[in-house]
Amino acid sequence: MKDEANRTNIKLLLQALLVGICTGVVVGLFRFGIEKTSGFWLYLFQLAHQNPLWFIAIIIGFIAVAVIAGYFVKQYPHVGGSGIPEVKLQLQGKLSLQWFPILWRKLIGGILVIGTGLFLGPEGPSLQLGSTIGQGVAQGCQQNKLKTRILLATGASSGLSAAFGAPLSGALFVLEEVFHNFSPLVWMNALAGAIASNFVVSNLFGIRHALAIQYNYSFPISLYWHLLILGILLGLLGHLYKVGLFSLKKVYAKITILPRWLHGLIPLAILIPIAYFWPLITGPGNRLILALPNIITKTGWGIVGMLAFYYVMRIVFSIVAYDSGLPSGIFLPILTMGALIGATYGLMMVQLGLLPQRLVVNLVIFSMAGYFAAIIRAPFTAIILITEMVGSLLHLMPLAVVAFIALLVDELLGGKPIYGLLAAAMDKSSDHKANYTGQADTMALPVYESSRLVDKTISEVQWPVDTRVRTIHRDGDEIIPNGQTVIRGGDMLILEFDSSQRGAVYSKMKDLQGVELDG
Repeated sequence: MKDEANRTNIKLLLQALLVGICTGVVVGLFRFGIEKTSGFWLYLFQLAHQNPLWFIAIIIGFIAVAVIAGYFVKQYPHVGGSGIPEVKLQLQGKLSLQWFPILWRKLIGGILVIGTGLFLGPEGPSLQLGSTIGQGVAQGCQQNKLKTRILLATGASSGLSAAFGAPLSGALFVLEEVFHNFSPLVWMNALAGAIASNFVVSNLFGIRHALAIQYNYSFPISLYWHLLILGILLGLLGHLYKVGLFSLKKVYAKITILPRWLHGLIPLAILIPIAYFWPLITGPGNRLILALPNIITKTGWGIVGMLAFYYVMRIVFSIVAYDSGLPSGIFLPILTMGALIGATYGLMMVQLGLLPQRLVVNLVIFSMAGYFAAIIRAPFTAIILITEMVGSLLHLMPLAVVAFIALLVDELLGGKPIYGLLAAAMDKSSDHKANYTGQADTMALPVYESSRLVDKTISEVQWPVDTRVRTIHRDGDEIIPNGQTVIRGGDMLILEFDSSQRGAVYSKMKDLQGVELDG
């Protein structure tokens, strides 16, 4: 029995490696397409400086992009946005999607949209591209629902790994924010896929850190009060970003002049003057982040004002662009805004004589993690992600301090993880009652020490209708429970129910536990 289980796990691991390799190829093509398309549009704007007639070509091109990408979203609404809320709902059993129609439309639409220079990122779409590949491999291998979800999560981690060149962060984000399951089976396959995809893109683009910023000076303990202020500022502005993102959705809903699928024309029209006058600040933001070390070597309130202006432009226009519904993500734009906050604050403190100028670059890096932690609410991912992207392990302590404070401020303000909010707004499964399929499904339910299930017997828990606890995994043993079996912290409960009820069971168990569950 144990040998058979080992063979099954090895087979799943090989499939996870296949998912990672395929995802690396697809996301590598995605990145290459965005890079070339972006260079093309920047070149056209350079020509427009010499001859205004080039604006005609730019306008026609932007209209074509909005129509093509918008039509893709009209055909398959879940092609729009980042795709991460869709993956969350798929893992919770609340959403079912066809993988191939999403895959090619997201690939082409994302290249067209992100390549224009809109303040949007490729990371969310890369994650969804990977998840669709994981779903496709699972269907091709005729896997059951549990292993299909594992391969879907593996594809998601592979996609994020390939986008950032950060395999640990890719796997950790999917486990911390998307899948909510740190079981060895999920972790092993997600990490294997992430490593495989990163290996592929490293061969395509070379081994280099995505945000290779040098910062060689340690941040003195005596100046940690700056981290406190900066963390509070990041928490406040991160919360403001989430409020703005959901508020503007209501404004878009009132626009009736254009059909919803053509709302992408609005940010593309606004982009034209921005790209003409400030080409450096366009795009996902990696070019701007890499330019900051040179900008912050200058002094003067004019530079502080310029950086603050860049931040205002980025936060407003990234919200306008994302809420239009175009295929795109917010990962890298969030990091860019965090970097601008750190640079602005740091140079302001330099002007006031309260901070050595050589330490401003430290604040730029710390702020990326803090802003990410406040908005995404995945602090461990924030710390590891910035560490992998920058390529330095020397300054984890101040990085963690800023991330924790920013997260705490958002928590005190009543903030929620942004992808959870987007998924909740998208979830329509509670509006109707699913029909029973007669097919069994299972859910692995980790019991944390803080769970309300701890120390209760099976019979004392009001389980969802038609749901039973099939087995309990405890310290390497498998227990067949009865009504008097006591649930312990650290247990892994395997629940069984009708496949149509997965979403309802997930929601019910989340309430019963009082903590987040796995997908």
